[in-house]
Amino acid sequence: MQRIETDKAPKAIGPYSQAIKYESFVFISGQIAIDPKTQEMVKGGIEEQTKQVMENIGAILKEAGLSFDNVIKTTIYLKNLSDFEIVNKIYGEYFKEHKPARATVEVSNLPKGALIEIEVIAGIMD
Repeated sequence: MQRIETDKAPKAIGPYSQAIKYESFVFISGQIAIDPKTQEMVKGGIEEQTKQVMENIGAILKEAGLSFDNVIKTTIYLKNLSDFEIVNKIYGEYFKEHKPARATVEVSNLPKGALIEIEVIAGIMD
């Protein structure tokens, strides 16, 4: 196993890694809308938070030598499922041709009062 870490994504706020590479897979821990420059939640609502989460994921993928085209599966956790359309639109801007498998669920609470959290499994293609 190899730990993946970048200062272009938020530091882990607990006993976990930003991502772990294992064999041909990279498992990215759930990302919330923390600005890696300030280590604080971004200001704004679901749009701003979704964009920051996707940027954080992109930075971790890049550190692993990957891109959004390598993503196999995502899980989206939403505080309010009524935000689904907004999230789906922004999410789609990062996945143009390639469409990974995905689950979206509503949850009662997220760390730091976040409105969204996304975790990712990516594959290393030879």
